[in-house]
Amino acid sequence: MHIVIDGYNFIRQSISLCSFDRRSLEEGRKALLRFLIPYKKSRRHNITVVFDAWDSDNPFEERDLWRGIEIIYSRRGREADDVIKELIDNKTGKEILVVTSDRDVSHYANRRNAAVMSSQEFEQTIFKILSTGQEQATSHEKENDEEDEHQSLKGGAKKGPSRKLSRRKRHSHNSIKKL
Repeated sequence: MHIVIDGYNFIRQSISLCSFDRRSLEEGRKALLRFLIPYKKSRRHNITVVFDAWDSDNPFEERDLWRGIEIIYSRRGREADDVIKELIDNKTGKEILVVTSDRDVSHYANRRNAAVMSSQEFEQTIFKILSTGQEQATSHEKENDEEDEHQSLKGGAKKGPSRKLSRRKRHSHNSIKKL
């Protein structure tokens, strides 16, 4: 799975990282990358963090690699949202999860059948995975899935295919389970 993170959006939505951003943009970026390292080591997903640099002096998009995490800075005049949309369009058969709380990017990703998770949800998921351990998180997810399935099979007014999630929601749900 390839996880694409809207960098500044994530930092500013995060309770634990926004204080670093208030000090300086660089502090916020470093804090985000340090936050992602333990998750990257435990899950080994490809992670790309995209930052806005549209008001910088650099006319070229910059790419960097830090401890296995790809970092992209948009070029002058181009927003991170546009870079993320381009990454979604160029996913070339890879399963992609977009982490953002930006509605425009979320809707774009959904229309392109990419899974979307809000910044706050992703942060909570990482905390849960790292605090409980990989095996415990996986068994807990299985229990929740079985519980959800059991509840959906219980009685109720709806019957038949109308209870089934849409293809887009099933795809998104399956991608998020892989975290």
